[in-house]
Amino acid sequence: MTKIKHNKIKNTEFLFECLSRQVTSDILNDVKDSPALKIIKEHFKKGSVLNQELELYKALSSKSITEANKIDYLVDSVGKLRKKISNRELRNAKYNIVKAIKEHYDVNQIFKTRIKDYKTVASIYKFFESLSIDVQPLEETNIRFNMIENLTILPTQGKKKSKFENFSKQDSDIRLLAYKMLVDKFNSKYSKLTESQRNLLKQYINNISNTNSFKEYIISEVSEIQKELKSYLPKIDDNVVKIKLKEAIKISDNYRKGQVVKDSQVVGMMRFYKLIDEIRNVVK
Repeated sequence: MTKIKHNKIKNTEFLFECLSRQVTSDILNDVKDSPALKIIKEHFKKGSVLNQELELYKALSSKSITEANKIDYLVDSVGKLRKKISNRELRNAKYNIVKAIKEHYDVNQIFKTRIKDYKTVASIYKFFESLSIDVQPLEETNIRFNMIENLTILPTQGKKKSKFENFSKQDSDIRLLAYKMLVDKFNSKYSKLTESQRNLLKQYINNISNTNSFKEYIISEVSEIQKELKSYLPKIDDNVVKIKLKEAIKISDNYRKGQVVKDSQVVGMMRFYKLIDEIRNVVK
C-alpha cells in the first residue's frame, strides 16, 4: 500500500492559483498576451478534466459550511464526483499544463508562490489521491479527518476581516480583474506607475498570504523613502515646502507600526513614491 505525500505540481488548485498570480504579474510588467492567461484559458476551459477537478477543490476549500454533519456530507458528495473523473485523463492534463508552464516560465520560481489556505489545498489533494489508490485504513482515516479539520471554520475566526483579507478570497478571475482595475485607476489619476510603485504592487500581490513578509518589505521601503526625502531637504529653498516634507517624513514613521499592512498604507506608499518622483524632476 502506498503512503500519500503532497505533490504541488499535481495539485490542480495550486497550479491554477500560481498561474492566476503570474497573470497579474505579467499585467503589471506590461507583458502583452500573457502566456499564463493563455494556459488558463486552454487547460481550464469549461468541461475540461482540470476544470472539473478545480471545481471540486473549490467546493471543499470554500469553508462556507460550519456544521460538522454537513461538512461530512459534502466530503462524501465531492468524493463520489471525484471518482467519476478519469485519473488517466487527469495525469495527462497535468503533464501537459506543467509542460506548457515550463515553456514560458521558470517553474522553480513560479511554484514558490504562496497561496492562501495552502494546508487545506494540500489536504484536499491527499484526499483525492486516497480515492484512487490503496492506502492503509489508518492513513485513509487520518487524511479524511485532517482535511475536515482544515475545512472547519473555528469560532475565533469570526472576527471582522479587512478588505485585503476578503479580497484574497475572491474568485481568481475577479481578483485578476480587480488588480487590473487598480493599476488602470491609479494610472488614470497619477499618470504612469513608477518602478517603485510597480514593485510595491507585486509584493502586495505575491505576498497576499504572507503578511509578515509584506510587512518586512514595507518597513524596509519606509527607511529608503525617509532617507531619500531627507536628502532633498538641504536642496529646497522654500520653507513651506520644507515643513511639508518634514511632516511627510514624520507621517511615514506610522507605516512601521502594527503587524498587518492596511490598505490605506499601501495607497499611502504609492503616494510617497509619486512624491519622490515629482521631487526628482524638480530638484537636481
